Amino acid sequence: MIVFLFGLMRAFPAWAQAPAHSGIIDRHGFELSDIALFVVAVLGVWFARRALRTRFRRRGRREGGQD
Repeated sequence: MIVFLFGLMRAFPAWAQAPAHSGIIDRHGFELSDIALFVVAVLGVWFARRALRTRFRRRGRREGGQD
């Protein structure tokens, strides 16, 4: 099935391309996807900081305290 679809796209490349941009720009604020990307980025930074704090807290106990 996949081979058939790939062959079809090779035979008719115009069908495989996305439609061109109309040139009209809508400026009406943030989209839902923008907000979702921001939330995911904030959560990623929060999880990374939490993991690093836990890691260094454990390392400090193993070495016998902080310098």
